[in-house]
Amino acid sequence: MSLPAVPALVVGSVAHTRRTPLRHRFSYRVYQWLVDLDDLPRTRWWLRPFSTFRAADHIGAADATIRANIEAFCAAEGLDVSDRRILMLANARTFGYVFDPLSVFWVLDGERVEAIVAEVHNTYGERHAYLLRPDDAGRTGMDKAFYVSPFFTVAGRYDVRFRLDASRVSTDVVLRQDSPTAPEEAVFTATFRGEPRPFTAGRLVRLLVTMPFMTHRTSLLIRIHGVWLWLRRLPVVPRPVHRSQESTR
Repeated sequence: MSLPAVPALVVGSVAHTRRTPLRHRFSYRVYQWLVDLDDLPRTRWWLRPFSTFRAADHIGAADATIRANIEAFCAAEGLDVSDRRILMLANARTFGYVFDPLSVFWVLDGERVEAIVAEVHNTYGERHAYLLRPDDAGRTGMDKAFYVSPFFTVAGRYDVRFRLDASRVSTDVVLRQDSPTAPEEAVFTATFRGEPRPFTAGRLVRLLVTMPFMTHRTSLLIRIHGVWLWLRRLPVVPRPVHRSQESTR
C-alpha cells in the first residue's frame, strides 16, 4: 500500500441510499481534508478561515490536541497508539463552523493500518466513536450504538470498508437491520469516494469557488432530505437520551 502525501484535499462524491420502507437516493460532490495529526496544515493567514482544525470539533477535551484525544480514546479501549502515526479524514472549519457526519482516523504501523477510529456526528450536536480493527482489505463491522437518522432506530449492525492509498480514499457503510421481510436486511448505504490531491493554496481556492461553504452545505442538505422524507410520511423514531462515552467527553 502506498499512502497519500499529506496534507491532501480529497475531492470526490458522497452518496446515500435508503432502501426501505421508502426508496430515496442522493449524491453530491464534496471535498475533505486528509491530514497527519502530528503535522496539521499551516496555511497563509487569509486561508485560515477555511482550513482550521480544532479539538473541540472532535471527541475528547477541547483544551487538548486532536491527537491526544484520539490516543486517550484508544487507550480507554485497550489500544496504545502513542507511537503510531495517525491520519485524519475530516472537514475543516470554514467561517467558524464545521459539521462532520463521519470523521475517520487511520492508526498506522508503518504503512499497515493497525486500527481505525470512526467518529460519527449527528445533527443534534452529539457524537460517538467506534474503535475498529479492519482486515487487510479494510473491511470490518460493528453494532450500531448511536442515534444518527431520525428515521432509524438505534439497532442493527454496520458493515464498513475503508480504503486509503495514493490514488483513492473511500468509506463504505452499510446499515443492516431486521425487517418484516428479512433478517439483517441492508436498509441504508452511505459511500464516499475521493481522490487525494496534495494541498496547495491555489487548489484550495479553486475548491472554495466551485464548492463554497462545503461544511455548511452538508449540514443543510441533510436537513432538507430529512424534511423531504418527513413530508413523505416516513415515521420519525424518538431520539433516546444520549450518554456520552467516558473516553470521548
